[in-house]
Amino acid sequence: MNIAVIGTGYVGLVTSACFAKLGHTVIGADNDPSKIQKLKNLQMPIYEPGLEEIIKENFAQGRISFTSSVSEAIKKSTIIFICVGTPPLEDGGADLSAVEKVARLVAEEMTEYKLVIDKSTVPVHTGEWVKKTIETYNKKKVEFDVASNPEFLREGTAIHDFLNPDRIVIGADSEKAKKLLLELYKDIEAVKVVTDMNTSELIKHASNSFLAMKISFANALSRICEKANADVNKIADGMGYDKRIGRAFLNAGPGFGGFCFPKDVSAFIHIADKLGYDFHLLKSVEKTNEEQKRFIIKKVEDALWVLNGKTLAVLGLAFKPNTDDIRFSPAMDIVSELLKKGVKINAYDPEAMENAKKVIENINYCNDAYGTMIDADALLILTDWEDFKNLELDKVKKLLKAPVFIDARNLYDPAAMKKAGFTYRSVGRPV
Repeated sequence: MNIAVIGTGYVGLVTSACFAKLGHTVIGADNDPSKIQKLKNLQMPIYEPGLEEIIKENFAQGRISFTSSVSEAIKKSTIIFICVGTPPLEDGGADLSAVEKVARLVAEEMTEYKLVIDKSTVPVHTGEWVKKTIETYNKKKVEFDVASNPEFLREGTAIHDFLNPDRIVIGADSEKAKKLLLELYKDIEAVKVVTDMNTSELIKHASNSFLAMKISFANALSRICEKANADVNKIADGMGYDKRIGRAFLNAGPGFGGFCFPKDVSAFIHIADKLGYDFHLLKSVEKTNEEQKRFIIKKVEDALWVLNGKTLAVLGLAFKPNTDDIRFSPAMDIVSELLKKGVKINAYDPEAMENAKKVIENINYCNDAYGTMIDADALLILTDWEDFKNLELDKVKKLLKAPVFIDARNLYDPAAMKKAGFTYRSVGRPV
């Protein structure tokens, strides 16, 4: 099939690459000429494991191309995926101006049938508004359909998630649209949840908000564990064996981040408010997440006493491993607050430092993990990159001014760290 993917961010670029890998002809379109030029030169604007290889392979075979002309992509394609940004507004809602622009452009440019699909995370009823917008500006009265097909991609494992999903959600109100989407995904073995557009849109927000709730529950539990002298990891293991609960997303840490969970929780609260329901539960999830960052900062204060003038080695700036994404990263928020308290920061992240430099300049960005530790008063791990799980502890101890190790991701065993001579602090586990 001929597919246009409008928007070449994390979702759009992965969607383009994976549909090309499945044998479809894909045009990735974006109104940012510099980003498109990079892609034409096969330079990736984001870091995502496996993405570069798939794009290079399918570019060489002519299955994927890129253009800064959204109009051109619309004209050449039957199926149009809207993968533009829907950033949060001040009131917690989503900015849908980019979605509306694409809908208007489709209406003005199409001369034959188009299936327009919202893949961006959007509030319920967005599909209805896209349909109304196209109807309003469709002066040629060309046939079209609108559908919802939310993404469930985790940064760092997005290629695998697209090609091996838990489920594929299809929201469409016409049989033609349903058949086209089922045909599009026929080579992916997964449960196909076929429903109406409103239900499909809510599935996305409900899923992300529920996962965020699990993380906040684990973080709230970690604070109880510290007061009770119990181990949050062992409790999470004990809970996880219950199939109704599951172990995933029960890891205590510095809080959830990235562009999905914070934005989607806030948007779902706003959606509920507009529908006349006060979503107290999700408001508590947000509050707990913010409190957890302060909880980590308090750990640093407890370990170092006076913060002003101290130097801290920080490992991790991305919101999670295997991505360069620092948007809403708890690590970035924690570092910003520590800087305000007079702490000097030596930081390292395998992929996120270039993005971090655009946001925070007054950090000493180091070339590797051990470089951060030279003459530092303590070490703080904020992102659970694989490299940070296997540090040479003797080397760490020699480089630090004092053997103070604050592990906000619970990567190390407290007993082993004590035996190695560290003053070790983690999250929700006995000292």
